[in-house]
Amino acid sequence: MFSKNHFFGKDIVSIRDFSRNDLEFIFDSTDKIQQLTPEEKSELGKGRTLGYIFYEPSTRTRMSFEAAMAALGGSSIGIFDSKFSAIEKGESLADTIRIIDLYSDVIVLRHARDGSSRYAAELSSNPIINAGSGSEEHPTQAMLDLYTIFKEKGRIDNLTIGIVGDLKYGRTVYSLLYGLKNYHVNVHLISPPSLAIRKESIFEFERIMNINHYDYLDDIIPQLDVLYVTRIQKERFPDTQEYEKVKGTYRIDEKILDDAKIDLSIMHPLPRLDEISHTIDNTKNAIYFKQAAYGKELRSALLALILNEDPF
Repeated sequence: MFSKNHFFGKDIVSIRDFSRNDLEFIFDSTDKIQQLTPEEKSELGKGRTLGYIFYEPSTRTRMSFEAAMAALGGSSIGIFDSKFSAIEKGESLADTIRIIDLYSDVIVLRHARDGSSRYAAELSSNPIINAGSGSEEHPTQAMLDLYTIFKEKGRIDNLTIGIVGDLKYGRTVYSLLYGLKNYHVNVHLISPPSLAIRKESIFEFERIMNINHYDYLDDIIPQLDVLYVTRIQKERFPDTQEYEKVKGTYRIDEKILDDAKIDLSIMHPLPRLDEISHTIDNTKNAIYFKQAAYGKELRSALLALILNEDPF
């Protein structure tokens, strides 16, 4: 079914650059890499170096990429705190990219500016992986989110998926929606009016997707197969008073489950604050820690595909 590795040497800037076949190719590759022995896996990145530059904080994304590269037998170098690099001295993004490009075989970049990863891809001779560009996208998060849904639900087509929380500033939301447009799904977007999805960002495909908008989760919870929860992102609000008005708007607790399907899957890209009660963690509905674990495996597969023309 899958014959050509379209990821070899390719930048991962936007989920929109990849077709359904491409996504299912990486799902298949993620399954395959988990079947390899540690010795077999460690040959896929041997002698290769991953460079990372995080202008914004990261825990899961950075660590999962480092762990993924280590599992492939490679090494990682980079910047995870700009205060301890030449960035603090005023070095430009362009110069930082050019330098780390000299030392790396693939580069993972997170930056607060929209368009930063595409700009970096124009400068770098090695592949760039967008680990978050402003309020735009986080494509590998979307890949692992889709893979999580596929593994936990057995399919993506014909599911009803609710996305709740900060839909205006949450870049994981946009990447997930861009990925979901490849499937036949019902999408329900739930947020306060002030944090509603940016219409201009989904205009191109809203006509081909079944998308509905709600202010209240109670209105839709009984219909959902998957509930994707996002935190209210205080750091992206231009006015902290506006954040204070909406923080804590939604809280997922066991009471919510009373009206939900028994097999509702609850996801979260993490980190969470108070939007999901810790009492949910031990329920069968909570799959957000599985989601994080799948992230390492999918990123291992993605790096193997980028670095090798025929890894499997």
